Amino acid sequence: MKKYDKLYINGEWVAPHGQGESQVINPFNDDVAGVVPQGDQQDVDNAVSAAKAAFSSWSATSPEERADWIKKLADALGARMKEVASTISQEMGMPISMAELIQAGLPYTVMSSYVDIARNYKFTEEMGNSLVTKEPIGVCGFITPWNYPLHQVVGKVAPALAAGCTMVLKPSKEAPLNAFLFAEIVDEVGLPAGVFNLVSGPGSVIGEALAGHPDVDMVSITGSTEAGVRVAQTAAKTVKRVCQELGGKSANVILDDADLQAAVSAGVQQVMMNCGQTCVALTRMLVPESRKDEAIAIAKATAEAATLGDPAQEGFHLGPMSSRQQAKGVKDYIRKGIEEGATLVIGGAEDPEGFEGGAFVKPTIFADVTNDMTIAQEEIFGPVLCILTYKDDEDAVRIANDTVFGLSGAVWSQNQERAVKVARRLRTGQVGINGGGFNPLAPFGGYKQSGNGRELGEYGLEDFLEVKAVNLPKAS
Repeated sequence: MKKYDKLYINGEWVAPHGQGESQVINPFNDDVAGVVPQGDQQDVDNAVSAAKAAFSSWSATSPEERADWIKKLADALGARMKEVASTISQEMGMPISMAELIQAGLPYTVMSSYVDIARNYKFTEEMGNSLVTKEPIGVCGFITPWNYPLHQVVGKVAPALAAGCTMVLKPSKEAPLNAFLFAEIVDEVGLPAGVFNLVSGPGSVIGEALAGHPDVDMVSITGSTEAGVRVAQTAAKTVKRVCQELGGKSANVILDDADLQAAVSAGVQQVMMNCGQTCVALTRMLVPESRKDEAIAIAKATAEAATLGDPAQEGFHLGPMSSRQQAKGVKDYIRKGIEEGATLVIGGAEDPEGFEGGAFVKPTIFADVTNDMTIAQEEIFGPVLCILTYKDDEDAVRIANDTVFGLSGAVWSQNQERAVKVARRLRTGQVGINGGGFNPLAPFGGYKQSGNGRELGEYGLEDFLEVKAVNLPKAS
């Protein structure tokens, strides 16, 4: 068990002003995986003051210097990837083999990517008689989730460092241990005091304080749409920039000429990864009416091959949900789907055999789903797939776009040009074509109620920059 009793503020581990502590529960066995302190408004004030004081010197460093610091962080993170994976697996239940690839591997990849981005980005350009400069926005507040916790931390911290910003991080209360491990790495490499600060505690206290703080220039949140709305409302009082990566209900559009076996099986596996606790999960599978039965049979067979198990064991299986509370919410949605008339193909709301009373949920697939059903419109955040049918390409696009969300999507066709044409019509931030993989250099973010702003790559850097025009006298 990891026990932390101090916060990381101004380059030091300091006793919190806030009282109390939070236990981090392993969702597989209900063991206490760790303990972290609960900060309060005063701790936020102290952290923001440290970040504000550090900003003048950090923002004045050259991009090359900042790239060197990011490289140090990436190297130190790489040296502790096994520890990162084990920590996150215990916090939120992802099986260790997947955690090593994703929960540890992805943050390392993203941190490393900003070394070259910081060195090569054009922070100044000439435009007529003007110099257009891109400067760090200032002190940033970060609010991060529990499903891919360190990836979301690094996805904000790395571009902020590259831009020349300073920051205060509030990690998820369900999975904060990885953030404390990251703060250890920051301390280990000797990042200048005040550039990175960590304050843990409930969102109703720490998140609210960051979002409303007059000395925080920008707040970035990854979380539910409800949380994003609340942060935006609070931040509006000080007219600060707000970047939000929020919910999703993404459509997987399988066109009538697609390789159905490949498309459906890949779609099921994508939804089940991390037990469906993925904002970009393709939870609405759209198939042609003429191929409905075939698609359902492939989906069922794919889900039947999925196994549940101990997240500490090597191998590619499903672990528990992140908590019993999360599992309960998913099971409630499954019951709602049955009540609304969807056909349960596999799975259900009962506890899986051998895992009674815990945080496990059966991989579940519904057919005969219509887009007005609750399970087709609301983000379930569990291993639940809805299969819907459509008449033609026009109908598929209409159904795919008929949601308040717009985070991700996919299109499958043996004609790539046709697939891209459909993808361009989807109102969503990213679309995979025929299984096209995640690109950590490409912009990531959503349309509509999936948020605003972009993360990753150069686009992620630009969210942390202000643009200034320096108008020079015209030559006579």
